[in-house]
Amino acid sequence: MIVAMQEGAKDDQIQHVVEHLVKLGFAVHRTTGVLQTILAGVGARHDFDIRDLEMLPGVQEVYRVTAPYKLAGRSFRPEGTVIHLPHGVKIGGNEIVVMAGPCSVESRENLFRDAEVVAKAGAKGLRGGAFKPRSSPYSFQGMGEEGLKIMREAGDKFGLLVISEVMEISQIPLMMTYVDILQVGARNMQNFNLLRELGKIRKPILLKRGIAATIEELLLSAEYILSGGNYDVILCERGIRTFETYTRNTMDISAIPILKKLSHLPVLGDPSHGTGRRDLVAPMARASVAAGADGLLMEVHPNPDKAVSDGAQSLFPAQFDELMKQLRIIAPAVGRTIG
Repeated sequence: MIVAMQEGAKDDQIQHVVEHLVKLGFAVHRTTGVLQTILAGVGARHDFDIRDLEMLPGVQEVYRVTAPYKLAGRSFRPEGTVIHLPHGVKIGGNEIVVMAGPCSVESRENLFRDAEVVAKAGAKGLRGGAFKPRSSPYSFQGMGEEGLKIMREAGDKFGLLVISEVMEISQIPLMMTYVDILQVGARNMQNFNLLRELGKIRKPILLKRGIAATIEELLLSAEYILSGGNYDVILCERGIRTFETYTRNTMDISAIPILKKLSHLPVLGDPSHGTGRRDLVAPMARASVAAGADGLLMEVHPNPDKAVSDGAQSLFPAQFDELMKQLRIIAPAVGRTIG
C-alpha cells in the first residue's frame, strides 16, 4: 500500500494517515522526497476500501502495490535513492562511482600499492575481502580483522571509502568499526537471518545478486534489509550461472536497466565476477555504464599473476587506468559523470 501525500502536507496530516494505517494493521515506512512524502504500508491485509484513505486530509493518491516487494519498488521513492557517504561521495546521483581493489587483502604492502593506484585513476572506494567465502576449504580464507585494519588505514590515507564482505551476523559489530559499506556476497543473498540483522544497522549495504537468483528474488532480498529500516541498499549485478562455460558467470547487462525501472535503489555492475576473465572486464564495464549503472565494482591487483585469489579476473594497474579514461568518454554520452 502506497500513500502519496500532497505537496506541502502538514506534519499532523501525515501523522494522522500513519495512525490510520497502523490501525488497519500495517507497518508504516515513511520517506520524504523533494516534493512530497510517501508512506508505505507493509502488511497482508486487503479487505479495506482505499477510498477511506484517499479522503483523509493531505492525501493526494493511494494505490495498492501488487509486486511482492513493497519498499524496494520504485513507487516508494519515485525520484530514486541517493546514498550519501564520507568524502562527499553519493551513489545513485549523477556521478558514476567506481570502487576497486584486490579480491582479498593479502598484505599491507600490496593493499597500499593498490589503493594508491585506484585513487589516482579516479576510484572513490577501495574494495577487498578480509573474510573470504571460498568453494574449497583449503583456499585462502582472508586475513580477518587484521585485513580490515589495513583496509581502513589505506582508505584513510588515500581518501577512499572502504567496502568489504560480511559473511555472518557475528561479524557485523567488527565490520562496523572499519568499513563504510558492508557487502553481502552472492552466496549470502538469501541468508535471511543476516539480511534482517543488516536491516537494523545504519550503514549502507551492497547486496550482490545470487548466482542463480532472479531479479525478483534479488529485490525481495533487498526488502528484508529495507523492512528493518535501513534504506541505504545498493544492488549489484555480478553475473549469474548459466549453461555457458567460456566465462565464469554470465553477466546479465539487461538486469541493470530492469532494476533501475523496477526499483529506486542504486545499481552497480561487477564485471570482474560477471565474467571471470581479465580480457572481458573492460568491455563489460563500458557496457554497464552505457546501460545505466550507478557505479562499478572491480578487481585490481598490483601483480594479478601472483594474487592469492581471483588473479585471472583482476586488472593490472595500467589496464584500470586506461579503462577509467574510456569510461570518462562514455559517461557524458549517457548524461553522467565519473571521477
